[in-house]
Amino acid sequence: MAEVIVYNEKINPVIQNMNQVIIGKEEVITLSLVALLAKGHVLLEDVPGVGKTMLVRTLAKSLDCDFKRIQFTPDLLPSDVTGISIYNPKEMEFEFRGGPILGNIILADEINRTSPKTQSALLEAMEEQSVSVDGRTITLNQPFFVMATQNPIEYEGTYPLPEAQLDRFILKLKMGYPAFAEEIDLLEKTSLKHPIETIQAVMSNAELTMIQAEVDDVYVDRSIHTYIVNIVNGTREHPAIYLGVSPRGSIALMKAAKAYAYIHDRDYVLPDDVKYLAPFVLGHRIILTSEAKFNGETGENIMESILRATHIPVRRESD
Repeated sequence: MAEVIVYNEKINPVIQNMNQVIIGKEEVITLSLVALLAKGHVLLEDVPGVGKTMLVRTLAKSLDCDFKRIQFTPDLLPSDVTGISIYNPKEMEFEFRGGPILGNIILADEINRTSPKTQSALLEAMEEQSVSVDGRTITLNQPFFVMATQNPIEYEGTYPLPEAQLDRFILKLKMGYPAFAEEIDLLEKTSLKHPIETIQAVMSNAELTMIQAEVDDVYVDRSIHTYIVNIVNGTREHPAIYLGVSPRGSIALMKAAKAYAYIHDRDYVLPDDVKYLAPFVLGHRIILTSEAKFNGETGENIMESILRATHIPVRRESD
């Protein structure tokens, strides 16, 4: 497994690079890389101004990837995302002009402010890794990674993502406000020039694609598979949950655990990897009962109770 370790040596420089711009948010940075290496996508839900956009820009610049930003508004059309065919009178044929979805790292800013039809255009691309325009199927560039943001405070004029669309995101993350000392450090670092202007790429596109392939080879024991299914079944049987996690969630948790293990220099998944990631991977995939919502329960809290009640597999040493 020496090759994995060689490639993994490039992960820490990416984290260090991003830490220069995103102060005090190493956990969010690491989890973003988990989603990227697992070939998934991230939903960032937090108030404006805490660095959601900067996080995505820094990730793209650190990885030398083509960055595209889509500002979702109520009047945005699906063709504004995927692209459109325009007639060329000189050639007497239609030419396809690709939209921003054809980048590598896509920031879908305020995804809940656009219509469900336009949301679906993006989410179809996330799931199928391709877009259909005028009867043509266009394969997206690789690597392809979407970070969608939404503001949890403002609901007026928004279109909340339904469960089927939330299920397309491998992780749901929150940035949160910086600590007191971290915000002072942030002010000092941005007083003259923003750090994002000075950071350089520390990984190439080809290296990233190679690492994603390495992550696929991380070993997952059958006992870990059983642990994942037990957790997921716990969401289906919990009295406070109206709709539990689907098999897509089970697969997402397994893939995320493989990426998390890889980042931590291992070619195998531990139960602790699964336990740590479960709230981020599964919390947004469950629908609570009306009574649970009225009592102030959240998906994250319910997941914590399920994890406490689920037996953790223990490795038995052979005699």
